Amino acid sequence: MATTGTALSRNWKQLQRTLNRAASTSTGSPKRKSSSVASPTANTSNSATTGAKKAKVSSSTATTATTKPANPPSIPIASKQTPTSKVPNMSTATTKPTSATLALWAEDNDIPPVDLQKAYNLPLTSTILPPPTGSAIGPGASGSSSATEAGKYISLDCEMVGVGGPANERSALARVSIVNYHGHVILDTFVRPKEKVTNWRSWISGVTPAHMIRAREFEDVQKEVSAILIDRVLVGHSVQHDLDVLLLSHPRRDVRDTSRHPGFRKLSAGRTPGLKKLASEVLGIEIQGGKHSSIEDARACMLLYRRFRDDIEKLHRPKAPNGTSAKLGKNRKRKK
Repeated sequence: MATTGTALSRNWKQLQRTLNRAASTSTGSPKRKSSSVASPTANTSNSATTGAKKAKVSSSTATTATTKPANPPSIPIASKQTPTSKVPNMSTATTKPTSATLALWAEDNDIPPVDLQKAYNLPLTSTILPPPTGSAIGPGASGSSSATEAGKYISLDCEMVGVGGPANERSALARVSIVNYHGHVILDTFVRPKEKVTNWRSWISGVTPAHMIRAREFEDVQKEVSAILIDRVLVGHSVQHDLDVLLLSHPRRDVRDTSRHPGFRKLSAGRTPGLKKLASEVLGIEIQGGKHSSIEDARACMLLYRRFRDDIEKLHRPKAPNGTSAKLGKNRKRKK
């Protein structure tokens, strides 16, 4: 019995241990399961949190990506566009070639052409001369009471058409314009050629058959121009061609031809310079952009003369006779 009791007690103890182990394993497994179950939720929450964080980061980076390219360029572009949008306008307003008309009026009244443009709401290429102010009386007026009078200095320019056949085409007067020292028009009229016009040259002269409706007779215009030229200094560019079509002459001492001035001929390597080139390179004004205007060309010639008047007049001063020639002259007078 003792042996049996001892064996039972041992079996009991072994059973107890087995039960305890089973209990411990059963109680441990749920914990592991619970931890394993809880871990996904934790992971999902963590992943959600990290996802949210990543979303926030991505959204923040997206916003920064969207805002950064927008903001920085907007500031420099605005700062760059503002001056560039203003500077070209100002530069074109100040450097754009003006017409001879506004350049003359501005020079007479000591007003920049840009200010003149704003004051009269005229384009810089306008050929309309603002009314005289009364103060624009200079040396060219020669005692005139108004800037619109002829004065001592006048500038003449003509527009011509072609007459005759293709083999012997000649130039005939179709328009003549005369302006005074200040650019005001003294005479501007279309002239009816005495021969049949075979080439109107409209793309250059600007003369069309429609202008002949109110054109004047050649003889009448010739007489008027001849009367204006008397005792006056004639300014022009290759002005002899204009006198030829008018069938007129003028004393050489009273002619100021801008095409023959040595200082201007240097720009064309000694050749006869074009008036358009002189106006652009020397004066910074624009003429003959399309059809020619005899008024604008005459004003450009006068402006060239005025700017370089001292140099041009030096070439026309009478040369003092040499001592020998002077003595010969005296001896001849004595013999007479």
